Amino acid sequence: MSQSKRNPKMLFKTISSIVSPASPTASIHFVADCVNFLSFFVDKVNKVRSSISTSALSPPHQTSTRPIILDSFAPVSLPELTKLVNSMKTSACPFDILPSSLFKSAFTSIGPSVLSRINASLVSGQIPAYFKNAVIYPLLKKPSLNPSLHSSFRPISKLPFISKILEKVVAKQLTPALDEHNIYDSFQSGFRRAHSTETALLRVSNDLLTHRDAGDCSVLVLLDLTAAFDTDDHQLILERLRDWVGLSGTALEWFSYLSERSFSVVISKFRSSNTSLTHGVPQGSVQGPLLFLLYLLPLQHILSSFKGISYHLYADDIQLYIFFKPHEMSKLQLLHTCLGSIKTWLAGSFLQLNEDKTEILICAPDMLVPKVRDSFGQLASHTKPSVRNLGVTFDPALTLDSHVSSLVRSSFFHLRNIAKLSPILSRSELETVIHTFISSRLNYCNSLFTCLSRTSLNRLQVVQNACARLLTKSSKHTHITPLLQLHWLPVNFRVHFNILVLVYRALHGQAPSYIGDLLSPYTPSRSLRSSDQSLLVVQHQAKDQR
Repeated sequence: MSQSKRNPKMLFKTISSIVSPASPTASIHFVADCVNFLSFFVDKVNKVRSSISTSALSPPHQTSTRPIILDSFAPVSLPELTKLVNSMKTSACPFDILPSSLFKSAFTSIGPSVLSRINASLVSGQIPAYFKNAVIYPLLKKPSLNPSLHSSFRPISKLPFISKILEKVVAKQLTPALDEHNIYDSFQSGFRRAHSTETALLRVSNDLLTHRDAGDCSVLVLLDLTAAFDTDDHQLILERLRDWVGLSGTALEWFSYLSERSFSVVISKFRSSNTSLTHGVPQGSVQGPLLFLLYLLPLQHILSSFKGISYHLYADDIQLYIFFKPHEMSKLQLLHTCLGSIKTWLAGSFLQLNEDKTEILICAPDMLVPKVRDSFGQLASHTKPSVRNLGVTFDPALTLDSHVSSLVRSSFFHLRNIAKLSPILSRSELETVIHTFISSRLNYCNSLFTCLSRTSLNRLQVVQNACARLLTKSSKHTHITPLLQLHWLPVNFRVHFNILVLVYRALHGQAPSYIGDLLSPYTPSRSLRSSDQSLLVVQHQAKDQR
């Protein structure tokens, strides 16, 4: 417990293994079982790619030729490499010659040798074959799924530790160039510094609430891609790095590390043979998420070309939303056209929409909902009374009542399990566990909770009160006010504190631009005492209110 207190992920895993039944694992008795898993993962990707119509495989007409932003990677110094290695998390891969923890502790001795290999790769644009071999561990997606089915598992990829060091060095030079030249899609929040699911949802929910207050109807469409990271075409990735990003020379040649990759499946003491990885970005790698974002760059130009449709991306999750007056139902045709263009572009990029996971939320007066639903034709069956969007449940009235109900149920479930452990935990350990399992849930995307009713806020406060009673070993009849002297901000204050932090970061360039764009400095029409107080304009309010 004490070893994991600064690692919430490990702490969560440890406590879950104690209070929850053991999850079933894959039934593996022979090497052939690993081979079967390997075949399943390969066949799944090939099936998705082969299902795309051959007529859609021609590249989309959108092209771009950016000025060159990077043509080579600079060699690194030994102090820079040492600092980077020390900052990296340890990981385990069967291909590691030394365990990563030993590798880090012995780096003062082996550092110069590692440095020469890293710099040789940067200068030549070549990557050793050893760096391209991955090991796949099948992990059950949910404990409730059938472990006898291969489809119940997701592949978890592990790469040699030294290959991650090389990719980190490249990322340290590539990422600043991308930021400096504004290469990223401004409405892409996945895998980006200062961006998160919370900032993405805050922007989307703010847009929806603002238009609802203005009397507009809205439709939110959530799109999901099938095995998006596994089906990307390597040649298209290189073309987009050249044309849409602006890489050339040895910097572009370095990304030949996509070619001649291989992987095998390992479970327990059994391991399959290697097979080639001919599609997709390398999962488990540092560069994989970044390459996927760059692969999607042309999609930004398609989405932004549809004036009247807003969008937001979080990795492969696509959110589209449109606003219209009750008498402007014809605007929905634009949404249909946009969906068709997205599907065509995705097919040309070897990406496939998972139509079973497409969800549509209609925020409109009850009498208008059936008419809006019928306008979607075959997609009408995908309209939902509520949708789960990046972990937050949205309802048509945007009250988040359904989300609060789910959050309260989940919190009390975990609180009951934690109570079973309380006799064997010290107070500090118990508080750490409570924050890991309960407070983290109450805090997740809580900047959206400004729209909650007093009843919903009180329900969340009841959860926090129950946590305080468990920690202080007090009965449910004990007055709660003295118990909350734990330096815990009450739920309502925590919401406002988080909003203030986001505003501060936005004003100081530490938040996504799409959050900063919502803030307008207040400029009085005449000289007032408030002129130098850095006030902000409150949108859609009376002019004399600030």
